[in-house]
Amino acid sequence: MRDFQKPGRSAVVTREAMAATSHPSSTLAAIRVLEAGGNALDAAIAACAVQCVVEPGSTGLGGDCFALLAGEDGKVHAFNGSGRAPAALTAAYLRAKGLTQIPRQSPHAVTIPGAVDAWTKLHAVHGRMPFAELLAPAIRLARHGYAVAERVQYDWGREAALLSAEASTARVFLPGGKPPAVGAVHRQPELADTLETVAREGRDGFYRGPVAQDMVAYLNGLGGLHTLEDFAQAGGEYVEPIRTSFRGHEIHECPPNGQGIIALMILNILARFPAKGDPLTADRLHVEIEATRLAYAERDRFLADPAQAEVPVAHLLSDALADELAGRIRLDRAGEPAPSLAGAEHRDTVYICVVDKDRNCASFINSIFNPYGSGLLAPRSGVLFHNRGQSFVLQEGHPNELAPRKRPMHTIIPGMVTKDGRPFMPFGVMGGHYQAMGHAHFISKVLDFGLEPQAAIDLPRLFPIPGTTQIEAEDTFPAETIAELRRRGFDIVPSGRPIGGAQAIRLDRANGTLTGASDPRKDGCALGI
Repeated sequence: MRDFQKPGRSAVVTREAMAATSHPSSTLAAIRVLEAGGNALDAAIAACAVQCVVEPGSTGLGGDCFALLAGEDGKVHAFNGSGRAPAALTAAYLRAKGLTQIPRQSPHAVTIPGAVDAWTKLHAVHGRMPFAELLAPAIRLARHGYAVAERVQYDWGREAALLSAEASTARVFLPGGKPPAVGAVHRQPELADTLETVAREGRDGFYRGPVAQDMVAYLNGLGGLHTLEDFAQAGGEYVEPIRTSFRGHEIHECPPNGQGIIALMILNILARFPAKGDPLTADRLHVEIEATRLAYAERDRFLADPAQAEVPVAHLLSDALADELAGRIRLDRAGEPAPSLAGAEHRDTVYICVVDKDRNCASFINSIFNPYGSGLLAPRSGVLFHNRGQSFVLQEGHPNELAPRKRPMHTIIPGMVTKDGRPFMPFGVMGGHYQAMGHAHFISKVLDFGLEPQAAIDLPRLFPIPGTTQIEAEDTFPAETIAELRRRGFDIVPSGRPIGGAQAIRLDRANGTLTGASDPRKDGCALGI
């Protein structure tokens, strides 16, 4: 239990059902769906659609989606809703233009968005309420306006230069030539029209017809190679989740091309080190930093679309590899960071978890990658595109080399914990490349150190930036801890902004209750009924 004389956030405890998101309007939309008889998946879709409106820098229809769903039968279902590169786009084409990396504000950074396809396919199998009812709250907010929240405005203001570089984007997101202030009312009427089309026509309302025509024409006008056929053929798929055992629990992740496997690798390394006492000691943080560096180096070597590259999943999750990597960690000094193809920063995303009265659990994540994605907005449909294509590499022969209809290495990862064959906790961590470390950090704090989910989320965070010597740290760490890490040779620098965000809902079988947690780094909350 937390110290009530110190600033902090109490866990939310309830009996029947619960939702936790990074925006209060999103959590409220989920709760209203649950009260109306919808299930966990229904509530997650409604919440996500709302966040595509009210948290536009973090997610949108122009992004991707992954989900893990679990019920009392213990079966965990995984869905990969990541988009593919256009059929006409190749790495050789971009190398011939002199590029060594894909620019952020470029049509080549835009893979075919997978989110809407994921929502509709998941709903067709698992949904209970009519799809149009789930989108109604988002449509209302987009058309009639929503008040800009504090963290949303913080991210908005930091991206003013990006938003001003493209006329269609500036018109929507810089009304009056500047980001809206906290409490200002913002509207997105074109996006409302698109949401209404999707509500009425389902998947085809986005991937065919006028909305698709607007998106393709806009991207083509910027030099993109996208086609109407690319959009019509877009589609995510159900996949078999991967897992590892950790402290008597099973941790489930989506398989590659997502980086969930890296979270499991970090946990496998941490399992080889005893955990006791203070979770923020220099010794423990030392191990977490080195485990992250080692696992992310493997990510940058191997992680790619398994449909077009060989990804050695069994090897990466093997005890032999975990033993080898753990054996490289020395507690007396920092190891050398492994080289990376490019520096990777933590980014914005939204993560949603819901548990309904039947104990169905939804772990749901939706993202446009960087804050405000590519900064490119299709003018008539109001769709802001992600920049997920930047996760490809242009190095010839690399497993993650850009190729036609290929999915890039992906950062967004929902998580699910089960125990004794039943759901124990849906959880997720936002923050782009940070997410794999964030998953392992959070799970270790809950299962190694016995922290409540809210207390684990509240702890200060750090992240060793792949491909650099730097380790970004939030300014809430004890000064003596940072000093000791520096003494050991770690290059600790201020993060300059909050690292990531998180939500979780833990199921208490003994009492029949739910405990929810939501990150104070965001505007959101957990609510229960």
